[in-house]
Parts: sequence; C-alpha cells; structure tokens
Amino acid sequence: MDPEQILASLNPEQREAATATGGPVVILAGAGTGKTRVISHRVAYAAATGAMDPKQALIVTFTEKAGAEMRHRLRALGLPQVQASTFHAAARRQLAHFWPEIHGRPLPDVLESKLRIIGPMARSLPGGYRFTPAKDLADEIERAKVRRQTPDTYAPDREPPIPPEIFTRLWRQYEATKDRRNVIDFEDMLSLAVELYETDEDARALVHRRYGWFSVDEYQDTNRLQEDLLRLWLGDRRDLCVVGDPDQTIYTFTGATADYLETFADRYPGARVVRLGHNYRSTPQILSLANRLIPGRELRSTEPPGPVPELRAHTDDAAERAAILSDIRRLASDGVPFTEMAILVRTNAQLVPFESALTSAQVPFTVRGVRFYARPEIRAAVRALRAESGTTGSLTTVVARHWKAELGFDETDAPGPAAGAEARDRHAALATLLAMARALEAEEPDASVEDFLADVARRDADEADAEAAGSGVTLSTLHRAKGLEWDAVFLP
Repeated sequence: MDPEQILASLNPEQREAATATGGPVVILAGAGTGKTRVISHRVAYAAATGAMDPKQALIVTFTEKAGAEMRHRLRALGLPQVQASTFHAAARRQLAHFWPEIHGRPLPDVLESKLRIIGPMARSLPGGYRFTPAKDLADEIERAKVRRQTPDTYAPDREPPIPPEIFTRLWRQYEATKDRRNVIDFEDMLSLAVELYETDEDARALVHRRYGWFSVDEYQDTNRLQEDLLRLWLGDRRDLCVVGDPDQTIYTFTGATADYLETFADRYPGARVVRLGHNYRSTPQILSLANRLIPGRELRSTEPPGPVPELRAHTDDAAERAAILSDIRRLASDGVPFTEMAILVRTNAQLVPFESALTSAQVPFTVRGVRFYARPEIRAAVRALRAESGTTGSLTTVVARHWKAELGFDETDAPGPAAGAEARDRHAALATLLAMARALEAEEPDASVEDFLADVARRDADEADAEAAGSGVTLSTLHRAKGLEWDAVFLP
C-alpha cells in the first residue's frame, strides 16, 4: 500500500503520530481524537515504509473487543498477519507454547471467576467477617497480585476488606484450591509469563526474536504486572509506542496507575511525544467546559456548534429525578430517540432510584451492568427474608433485625471511603431496599414481610419488563460508559 495513501485521511497531528514509526514514542490522545485510527495507520505506515516486519509487531489493546476492532482495521489495511490482543491473551498464548515443554503437560485452564472458589470460603470466615462480600475479597487478591505481592509479602495500600492476617490465610487457601483443581486465574497468566521471562533466558530470547515492534493502547490504565511483562518483551530495544490520556485513568481501584504514562519520556530518554488535540466526538460547547474543568486540557472540536451544557440545582434527589424524567419526556416528544439518551452516575447504588423512576414512568431503559433487583446482595436479602414469613411486628424492624443477623447489614454503620466502592455500593443497595420497606410500612402500617416480598417481586418484574422492552434510555456508571456516545446525557 502506498505510504502517502495511508496518511491521506489523517489530520496533521495524526499524521505526525503515524509517521513516528521508530524508537520510543508516546502519543497523548485526548478523548475522541481518533487514536484507534492513528494506531492502525501507524502500523500500516511502518509496514509500507519497511520500518518494521508486520509478523514481528504486537499491538496491545485494553479489551478483547478493542482487539477485535483493531484486527478488523488492520485487515482492511492489508495487514491480517499483525497480532492485536490484550496483555492477558498474549501472555496466555505464549505460556501455552512454553508450558508443555517445561512442565510436561498442557497449560492449566483459566478460572472464569474467582468467586467460584472464594464464595464458599467467605461464608466460612470467622464471626462477622462471614458477611464480607466475596467480590471484595476477590478484588483485593487481584489488586495485590498485580502489584506482585504474595500472601507472604502482602502489604495493603488501602484498608483491606478483612484484617490482613485473616485475608492472607484465605488467600493461601484460594491458591491451594486452584492448584488442586489445576486452574489459573487472570493475574496468573501475567505473573507466570513474567516469572518465565525473568528466569528462563532461552524463553526470553525466543520471545525477543518473535516480537520486536510494540504498540500499547490505554497505557494510562497499565498496572505494575503488565508493565513488567512489557519490559521483558521489549528487552533492551526501543521500538515501543504507548498511547493514552492521564485524564482517562479509570482503573486505579484495581491497581492501575497513570504514572507509567506520565513518566514515559523520563524513562525512555529521547522519546518522541505527540499530542492529539482535535476531538471528533464532542461539540465546541462541551469541550470548552471540559477544558475549563481539567487543567492543561486543550481539546479542540471539529464538530459544528451545539447546545450549551446546563448546570441545574435541585432541592433534593427526588426533585432532580423528576426534572430529568421531565426532560426525557420533552426530548422524546421533540423526536430524540430514547436510545440517544443516557443517565450516567458515579456508583452503582445511584442507579437504583433511576431504575425505579423510569419503571414507574413506563420509560424503556437498559442498564449497563446488573439491574438492582438482580444484584447478588439484593437476591440474598430477599432469600433471607423468605425465612421470616409469618413473623409479626413492625415490618421495618423485622427486616432490619433479620438482615443484621443474616447479612451483617447495619443501616447506621455505612462503610467509609477506605472500605472500597464495592462495599459502599452493597451497603447503599441494601439501605435502599430497607427504605422501600419503610415506605411500604408508612403507607400500610400493618404490612407484613409477605407483603414486602410481594412488593419487591412486583417491582422486579416491572423493572425487568421495562428493560426487556429494549431500545431505551441507557443507565450506566461513568466507568461503563467510557467511549460511548449519546445525543443527550444527564449527570445527576
């Protein structure tokens, strides 16, 4: 393919990035600046100019979906032989090659979810710790492993979900169970590859012969384990390009850090730095607001002018929800499809009242993630209450007492910031369900546990029907909405 033809559709900034084919390169790409196009065209330009052998290139993406999109673009550019995959997929493929020769057996299967092992262990923890959500424990193991810690070297950088001595005991049990079942988890794929290349010179030499030209997307969300693997892949060579935006780091809670992106030029002297600032996604009005909110931000819009973002104050959460519903109805009557509207919140717990409000208003919606009534803690709370059928007394008192005994839930003892988002979301969800019981009792003072369970079942069915209708307003956390677009967005 003609090199100039490859560059023809790129703007000057993108062209500068695409033609930087050798040596260490860092591309600082703001939101909507066309970084996927730049990465694919940089690969194509390097191949067309002889700067690299396509068979020796490895393009690392953050998700499998992004990898599939990159492979599709590279095929369209005549480069089906270029590998594009996540860190995990590349590590697993390499381990599968070396493992039989080293261990005399195939690579173990990958555990789909830690919860299959940790769930039963969590329920066997001593005392009140048995109420600790298994996912919180799994997340802490993941965070420790990507920081290259072991049960013997565990040093939490935040408040762990349970005391460290109990946590490390559970972690050892988890690792022993994996060994007995002959499975590995996602972090093992990376750590085993790192250990292999750190200790086996022949394996390291082979991977160096296989790959010599690297590009890493979403570099701002790289963790230590991934960075160590990348360093071992690269060796003493310098053909590495990283692409990212420190303002879009969203996985720090799993151990990722933007430090690797921000210090790249210091760690690789002579690195070329290219900034992409032309945004193809947002209107000038939105970018003007973003540039003012984020110091140093200089995104420039290529889109025509649009409406000015509005900042509205409301007396309380209920008034805010009512105003958003009113705006949704108005937009729909003006011809804006529900599918082009979204309500984006910070935490899962904030989705709950909007699910209820949209259901009551008979507005179709789709939840990116798990619906409120389908959440594990809500299912567990409902199951626990079924055993209380026939119990007399104040509905709210009965519900609160039983959940404290069975789930360790205390409405007045909300987890602090150090406990983590998952624990806070779980508490908020159960507090919301308890508030529903309190509201039902206020309307019907003689309401029983059976009445409350029937009310929950009805709400669950209504919510499921509203979501099943499809083609509706999107409800999502900001994390899950990354990279998506709508005509109208509400940020309560």
